[in-house]
Amino acid sequence: MDDALRTVIAQREHTLDRLRELLLARLSLQRSPAEIDPDTPLFGLGLGLDSIDAIELLVCVEAEFGVTLESAQAMRAMRTLGTLVDALLEKAA
Repeated sequence: MDDALRTVIAQREHTLDRLRELLLARLSLQRSPAEIDPDTPLFGLGLGLDSIDAIELLVCVEAEFGVTLESAQAMRAMRTLGTLVDALLEKAA
């Protein structure tokens, strides 16, 4: 594995860990960080977040990562934790 790929993987893991901690701290999810799979839906039968949680998560993401997701982008990004990580890394690039 080359250094560029290692860097991308490390950035993705770091962002994922930060988002997991944010979800636990701000949205009071009753899970451990390891239980939050990146492919689990954030809403509905997944983590069970609702529209108020979505707004709180967007505000937290903006404060924590310094990025603003426009409404259409936020709707796509907030399907799963993994898609949110992708959107954040894309905005940072």
